[in-house]
Amino acid sequence: MTKKILIVRTSSLGDLVHMLPAISDIARHVQDAQIDWIVEESFAEIPTWHPAVHEAIPVAHRRWRKHWWSAETRAARAALRKNLGGRQYDVVLDMQGLMKSVWLVRQTHGVRHGLDRRSAREPLASFFYDVKHTVNFWQPAVTRQRELAAAAFGYTYSGKPDFNLGRITDGAQIQPYAVIMPSASRDDKLWPAEDWLKVFGRLRDHGLQLRLLSGSAAETQRAQKLVAGCDYAQVLPRMSLTEVAKVLASARIMVGLDSGLTHLSAGLGRPTIGIYKASTPVRTPLEGPAYTASLGERGNAPSAETVISAVDQALVFDESAHADLPGGSVPL
Repeated sequence: MTKKILIVRTSSLGDLVHMLPAISDIARHVQDAQIDWIVEESFAEIPTWHPAVHEAIPVAHRRWRKHWWSAETRAARAALRKNLGGRQYDVVLDMQGLMKSVWLVRQTHGVRHGLDRRSAREPLASFFYDVKHTVNFWQPAVTRQRELAAAAFGYTYSGKPDFNLGRITDGAQIQPYAVIMPSASRDDKLWPAEDWLKVFGRLRDHGLQLRLLSGSAAETQRAQKLVAGCDYAQVLPRMSLTEVAKVLASARIMVGLDSGLTHLSAGLGRPTIGIYKASTPVRTPLEGPAYTASLGERGNAPSAETVISAVDQALVFDESAHADLPGGSVPL
């Protein structure tokens, strides 16, 4: 008999990537699971990458909150409420633990699971669940999500995290370029231009072209300024998440600030170097099946030399891992 499951985790990009191994675990351990996932509209592509997700249900909370009481927003919220109210789930699992996710959970029908007050980032959220689970807060986000899912469905998970991103990586061929993510959601995460240029020089020495990502006009301008005069670099136009994921899947290596796209690169199985300056890698380290390095700490950015050393290690590690493959191409 099909077990209908609703996952509530709306954002952000990196957090959704961290969710994917838990989805793989649920699909592996819960017989006949049918998994739906409520997700912020701008990230709605991500659940569709995982073969175990039946339906992604978009919500526009980020857009709605700017005009919460407008006629258009009220109509959209009413439509969502009707949509969720017409569904019956066996389990509704809030994997966010915030009042904004509780607002969604309360519109659903099913046994509602979530974090207890000592485990949730917003303890008040725990009062709205039927079943509450304890999960240690200070551990990697991927582990935390896997533990919550295991507790909700009564299984014990094992093995390395399985991001299950074959829909993106199948058929991808590694190309001689490095993807760079020099922008972040906050200015205090930015890394000095002179350090970036040193890293760019080393990547060029490895025979790699550079492809820089940007998500806004300001980020595009910053990236263009950073590589001005570099004939081996290009700033990519804005693309859909799926298009960006495919660019990452074919990259030789990715170097980026602590951003969702950097975590996506790691999940896609590409060698990935993360630069942490205003956040801690204790809770959100890079995780994936290939070489990763989470460098720096809140208030203590890594030096260019540290990042260059990690780049050298990543490329040597990746070359040795695929040394036996024919033709120099590396199928993922």
